[in-house]
Amino acid sequence: MNELLDHLLATPLLAIALTLAAYFAGDRLFRLVGAPGWCPPILVAALLLAGVLALLGIDYADYREGAGWLMLLLGPATVALGLPLYQQMGHIRTMWRPLLLCLPIAAGMAAFYAVGIAWLLNAPPETLASLAPKSVTAPIAIGITEQIGGSVSLMMGGLLLTGVVAIGFVDLVARWLKIRDPRLLGLALGINGHALGTVRAFEIGPAAGAFASLGMSLTGILTALLLPLAWRLPGLVG
Repeated sequence: MNELLDHLLATPLLAIALTLAAYFAGDRLFRLVGAPGWCPPILVAALLLAGVLALLGIDYADYREGAGWLMLLLGPATVALGLPLYQQMGHIRTMWRPLLLCLPIAAGMAAFYAVGIAWLLNAPPETLASLAPKSVTAPIAIGITEQIGGSVSLMMGGLLLTGVVAIGFVDLVARWLKIRDPRLLGLALGINGHALGTVRAFEIGPAAGAFASLGMSLTGILTALLLPLAWRLPGLVG
């Protein structure tokens, strides 16, 4: 059995097959339980995949090496979000002032509160660096994490949890404050929930999806430009 696994892991086919099977199974389970907003299919898929890897005794490093080919799709998928942005450009132009004001603050806070809590709990510098880009879409977050000395594996875990919590929290706050404007809901989901929040926003409607794409894209750009610079400030981490 071990020899067979080693042979299969020598190519990316097994890792890719397990990833796709876990996603389709997670999506199926997600729909069977009524498609709850607080539990996106990617979370179910991640748990299923983790269970399979543990059951088969496959080391995560070996799996990640094989599944690395799928990471190449993240870039084009992120760029493709420019289409709904273009379609909603008229709405975006009417709100450029509040967007210009809130986006830098929101992007900064998304990194600050995670790093602040971890710092208060005496987390090591590598953990702090891994949590800082947790609200940025994966293709950008991976580059930031490697640049500031974090762990990509830990960052990806934080990325998943952040997206799931953001979806549930935005839905909860929207009901509590009676916020129904899809533009505001989409922007909040995109800024805080990156790609997972953007998927949820498109379920609300095209306007919410466009503003989620905007929030996710600009949060990624601002974080990629400013976080590595801030990380080099004396006394920030240590």
